[in-house]
Amino acid sequence: MSISTSSRPMGVTILAILNVIGGIVMLLVGLGVAVLGVALIFLAPVGIFFGGIFAILGIVSFVVAGGLLQGSGWAWTATLILSIISIVIGVASLAAGNASSIISVIISAAIIYYLYRPYVMAYFGKSTKRIA
Repeated sequence: MSISTSSRPMGVTILAILNVIGGIVMLLVGLGVAVLGVALIFLAPVGIFFGGIFAILGIVSFVVAGGLLQGSGWAWTATLILSIISIVIGVASLAAGNASSIISVIISAAIIYYLYRPYVMAYFGKSTKRIA
């Protein structure tokens, strides 16, 4: 765990809070899907499976939020990877005709842009030097 010596940028705190909110939502959705699956007996395996996936993603969101707040380099990397995945999914959704997914693409692109700001990279202990 790498705790940065520089002060935490406000945007990192906002990203961590959004991860916590997302984690709560995913846990609640996971619980709801699992309960619904069990209530509809013929969907129990599917409901439990997808409910479990959402619950795991919710827990991962809490872990990433903690890493962001502590300035851990792995949390920076995880946020970058998740933002790239979100862009890929958003573009695929756009191609399928869901025009509202442009919002997700724009937000994820803004997060990637923000993560590459020199002061943000410095907080996470990432080098801002370019290799020639």
